[in-house]
Amino acid sequence: LAGPSSQSLVPYLVPPDQLPRSIAWSSTTFEVAVIVGPAVGGLLYALGPTVAFGTSATCFLLGGLGVTYLKGRRRPDIRGTDADAIKRIAEGVTYVRRRPVILGALSLDLFAVLLGGAVALLPAYARDILFVGPIGLGLLRSAPAFGAALMAVFIGHKPIKRHAGLKMFVGVAIFGFATIIFGLSRNFYLSLTMLAILGAADMISVYVRQSMVQLSVPDEMRGRVSAVNVLFFSTSNELGEFESGLTAAWFGTVPSVVIGGLGTLVVVALWMKLFPPLRKVDRLQEIAVRAN
Repeated sequence: LAGPSSQSLVPYLVPPDQLPRSIAWSSTTFEVAVIVGPAVGGLLYALGPTVAFGTSATCFLLGGLGVTYLKGRRRPDIRGTDADAIKRIAEGVTYVRRRPVILGALSLDLFAVLLGGAVALLPAYARDILFVGPIGLGLLRSAPAFGAALMAVFIGHKPIKRHAGLKMFVGVAIFGFATIIFGLSRNFYLSLTMLAILGAADMISVYVRQSMVQLSVPDEMRGRVSAVNVLFFSTSNELGEFESGLTAAWFGTVPSVVIGGLGTLVVVALWMKLFPPLRKVDRLQEIAVRAN
């Protein structure tokens, strides 16, 4: 419930020309939290579970209170349809399905991440392949978020201005190549580097996809389309981990990761052919015309 709502709020808080940059900075704070949060949680838990969970609950309350004081442009009164809740959900899915740019962007992320879910196998790599133990596993788990945070900071300073669609495909392709090299690596530092590159490449895709959704969808549909977006990337993460575990059981850990990376590259090639309007997107500010 919180995901689609928070995504739908962003266009009301910043001017349209600042939206892509705002998405980059928002992604930066998220990735920093992914890196710092577990460490802070561990320190708090050393003081006892009451302190750890009490601090977490307090942060949630303060965050909710902060949202109530947000100010931005007022949404014009939009007359609702007579459709019931189920039909309104279907309207969001139909809206995405009829717009090849949005459908292509969301489904590209879904299938690419589903096939390239190497993160799920990091415990096996740390124990059986890289032999680095718990501390090394922690570094491996943090590397994708570290790379994503650096890329988000870079994009925040220098937003993507031209060839956004093509750069999205390039980012996903780099994600696939980095996954393959990580899968084959026996060197801890090379593996760390590939995971950081993997995270940075994924951030390019996240940035372009979220910008497309926010800039092209009208106010009355943004919540429902954001819900579809959340469903897509949540599904890709969860099913991707299942796929990685299943193929690892069938073929082994290393072949599972390499096959997933190769599958991501195949998806990129297919999607460039199936969704040419997505590949041809140039400036993100022009996406509203092309998406419709």
